Amino acid sequence: MDWLSWFDAPEYELARQVLQRGVAALYFVAFLSTLNQFPALLGERGLLPVPEFLAGFSRLRRPTLFRWRYSDGLLRTVCAAGLVVSALLVAGIPQLGPPWVPLLAFLALWLLYMSIVNVGQTFYGFGWEMLLLEAGFTVGFLGSNQTDPPRTILILIVWLVFRLEFGAGMIKIRGGREWRDLTALYYHHETQPMPGPLSRQAHLLPRPLHRIEVVGNHFAQLVVPFFLFAPQPVAGVAAGVVIVTQLWLVASGNFAWLNWIAIVLAFSAVSDPVAHAVVPAIPADWHAGTDRETPPWWLAVTLAATVLL
Repeated sequence: MDWLSWFDAPEYELARQVLQRGVAALYFVAFLSTLNQFPALLGERGLLPVPEFLAGFSRLRRPTLFRWRYSDGLLRTVCAAGLVVSALLVAGIPQLGPPWVPLLAFLALWLLYMSIVNVGQTFYGFGWEMLLLEAGFTVGFLGSNQTDPPRTILILIVWLVFRLEFGAGMIKIRGGREWRDLTALYYHHETQPMPGPLSRQAHLLPRPLHRIEVVGNHFAQLVVPFFLFAPQPVAGVAAGVVIVTQLWLVASGNFAWLNWIAIVLAFSAVSDPVAHAVVPAIPADWHAGTDRETPPWWLAVTLAATVLL
């Protein structure tokens, strides 16, 4: 039936490639960081040992593979498995198969990393951990190269970007007078928890520029996100504003992978023709010449995921 073709979004092939490979790359970084830091922080002889944390619960409601037994060796095995699966996804190998293959790969990453986060206590209580889990679970339903990207899943990811950006903007407006009187960046670059190499230069900018910077931030986070749901090319331009804003935050500070995952997820609103207009080397009709047909069972899976998510 012709109306079923609406659920396919072949013009968002670049978006799918960036989303799946980008989120997988962030998982790789997360597992690598865990492998290096977790034992000293939360291992058997760590600052907050996981065995003691688990022993304090008669019934742990948060799912984790460490529920019945934790050891540093098992933690290293979980991280190694996560590194292998995420590396394969970055290389695009699972995406060459049927759509259930990358789905299972992302679900595996989700389960492995959720097992770590749910016993990570203070050290894994940051918002970007939950964001990575939600993003990883959702992009798995984008399917493989054998099917067109499902439009409803892309809309869900755009909704995730909207919640991330608009929520961050509202927190600023409601959280302190300095964001309302445009003086927040007089101090932010100097006092942020993890400054980057260029943070000092950003702090030394003239104060009028800092005020303009705050206005630009409010515009990017409180106004632009609504245009992510607009038709193309407006949605693609809005995504570009989000990406540029996040790149400035990367240059002037350090918020782990929070900014990078926002950049990756923003590509959900960038169609191939819009990307081609900005970078001509990107094909405007990426899907041309391919004979792809979405199996009914996969459409049912993506629609079910859309309703449940």
